[in-house]
Amino acid sequence: MDTNIGAKASPPDRELRARCESCFGLCCTALPFEASSDFAATKAAGTPCRHLQVDYRCGVHDRLRDIGYRGCTVFDCFGAGQRVSQETFGGASWRDEPKLAGNMFEAFHAIRLLHELLWYLGDLLARQETAGIHEKLRQYAAATDALASLPAEKLRQQDIAAHRMDVNFVLIQGSELVRNGLVRGGKTALPKYKGKPIGPRIDLMGANLRGMDLRGCNLRGAYLIAADLSGGDLRSADMIGVDLRDTNLCGANLSDSLFLTPFQIHAAKGDRDTLLPPALERPFHWG
Repeated sequence: MDTNIGAKASPPDRELRARCESCFGLCCTALPFEASSDFAATKAAGTPCRHLQVDYRCGVHDRLRDIGYRGCTVFDCFGAGQRVSQETFGGASWRDEPKLAGNMFEAFHAIRLLHELLWYLGDLLARQETAGIHEKLRQYAAATDALASLPAEKLRQQDIAAHRMDVNFVLIQGSELVRNGLVRGGKTALPKYKGKPIGPRIDLMGANLRGMDLRGCNLRGAYLIAADLSGGDLRSADMIGVDLRDTNLCGANLSDSLFLTPFQIHAAKGDRDTLLPPALERPFHWG
């Protein structure tokens, strides 16, 4: 890889929020979707959505949920769309220059993954508990940004999966620093559901977890689809890969949750009493 993890570096100041007005509708074109509860129709990868207008804006953006495109309101590119459109390809679009389409869509996939890593690394860098590894976190952030800065032709030659695995080690280390020593009601034992300890990749689809104290839990990869977490406490819980589709988060405290993303929040159900980390905006459909 064209990166140097050992070099001293400052964390990149990257825009990690989607700015659709500076993007060439990449999520509406590059990504596939199938007719389901999230999408009213099927679309192949590389094919523009029928609602994408000539100015690359969505023609039904204000009523996506009403017409069956809930999935569009959940997706987030972590700012990869505008970076690919304006930086990687210098403002040249796939529509005006069709020969760029394949490379542009491929770069969009890769840079979205890299920007997601930057989001996680930035979360750890903002926490005092991880001060001892901040230099390491900065080095990985700089290396990740360097990969995303490569020209499309060089980017496709990189092993992004291997880089993600490397970064994951430091994310796990940071997670443990934040969660270790957290006491829940005078006890450090893991909470249980129906006698089973709650931990990584647990299947809690539809589970009644109302008001549960899940502070500091490692919930990586857990299935919480349609679970009831209303009034629950998820501060400092590791939320990487947690499936929150239709999860009830009304009144829940996620103000300090680890690695929580816009994608997860937009997929869940919440209200004005749901507490979110400062980096996350309350979804408009929560009311």
